[in-house]
Amino acid sequence: MAHIKKNPQKRPIAVDLFAGAGGMTLGFEQAGFDVLASVEIDPIHCATHEFNFPFWSILCKSVEEITSQEIRQNSAIGDREIDVVFGGPPCQGFSLIGKRSFEDPRNSLVFHYIKLVLELSPKFFVMENVKGMTAGKHKELIAEIIHKFEINGYKVRQKYQVLNAAHFGVPQNRERLFILGCRHDLELPNYPQPITQSAKPKKSVLTNELNLTPTVWDALQDLPEIEKYSELYQRDWVVADFGKPSDYARLLRGLISTNNDYSYPRQYDSRILTSSLRTKHNLESITRFSATPHGKTEKISRFHKLDPQGICNTLRAGTPSNLGAFTSPRPIHPFIPRCITVREAARLHSYPDWFRLHITKWHGFRQIGNSVPPLLAKAVASKIMEKLNVSPCKPEEIKILDNDSLLMYDMSKAAQHYGVDSRIIEPRVRKIVNKKKLCQTNNFDMECIEL
Repeated sequence: MAHIKKNPQKRPIAVDLFAGAGGMTLGFEQAGFDVLASVEIDPIHCATHEFNFPFWSILCKSVEEITSQEIRQNSAIGDREIDVVFGGPPCQGFSLIGKRSFEDPRNSLVFHYIKLVLELSPKFFVMENVKGMTAGKHKELIAEIIHKFEINGYKVRQKYQVLNAAHFGVPQNRERLFILGCRHDLELPNYPQPITQSAKPKKSVLTNELNLTPTVWDALQDLPEIEKYSELYQRDWVVADFGKPSDYARLLRGLISTNNDYSYPRQYDSRILTSSLRTKHNLESITRFSATPHGKTEKISRFHKLDPQGICNTLRAGTPSNLGAFTSPRPIHPFIPRCITVREAARLHSYPDWFRLHITKWHGFRQIGNSVPPLLAKAVASKIMEKLNVSPCKPEEIKILDNDSLLMYDMSKAAQHYGVDSRIIEPRVRKIVNKKKLCQTNNFDMECIEL
């Protein structure tokens, strides 16, 4: 339900650091914020972000180099007071599935995040990271982060929490750490309470009452069968026939809206299926995928086959180009013997259908896997909105998304668009060897191995 507050005013303003394609930006927008400036180092992510949020500013620069003054001057913020700064510094140094070195130099970005927050002096901040950051010796790093904020005029909720997206209406098991803080003269926000779970009778998706987490099939059942459209071997979109949607799918298709969604409406053609470039699998792989039971891992590819009545396993991004550009395993569709498409992954991540990803599978999946599910970000953002003493408002203005070329850029074109060095992200050059093929790829998504 919309919070009834005493002081209606313009939408609160926010800054997104480490913005990626914009999962947290969208979640905060849905909670009623205007995210006037977003900072992201990867030009391809910046271009995708710009396509989906053309009315705000995306700043293509490293947080190590950008200043608070640049953020203010190159956006509509100017000298206005900022309500919240949020972001998730890259987390490879904390991941439970990767190297867990307390001294990992990649963790230095966390301290650049702190520096920018202090310079921007927002009322609130949110730092998001992997669950692994709370394990073992990494707790010392969290304590140091909290200390740095506390000696610089901020207080932090000491009992930090790991939130699971599945508890906030997302059909995916995805746990993320959120650290919440505010200036000393303000009241700390609370963590959101779960609104969905798997053990309760299902109630309407249109209320905030506890209800059943949407299933994989709730997310996918109405999507057109890509096998009917040969065009999807050459491009990522097609005019297609959609099926009967679940309540969850109706929400993402824009057929209904919740009473606490304060995002700007987008104009888009709901007949068009996007982000659905097809993958060619060989007969051997198709046979293995078919034989894999729901909820189990296929032994050769190590791909997880989705259970239609369960939720998705954590969608991961794979490694960036400077770390080998390895693709993270994509789940197998519950009923069709193939990997899921980018659009299907976006559904499982709570992205609405108007939200577009890069046209290639490699970049598209990386953008999803690196992002916070919008509905999870929205839940956190809503708790900050509660402390701002303002009434969230639903905009009437319809935003038009029409610069499709932004989604087609390779690294060199994206870098040129933003006036940065194309080597700002080290080139994606790698060799892949298997029994059949040897190939090199550079920048763009090239399917070199049939799985």
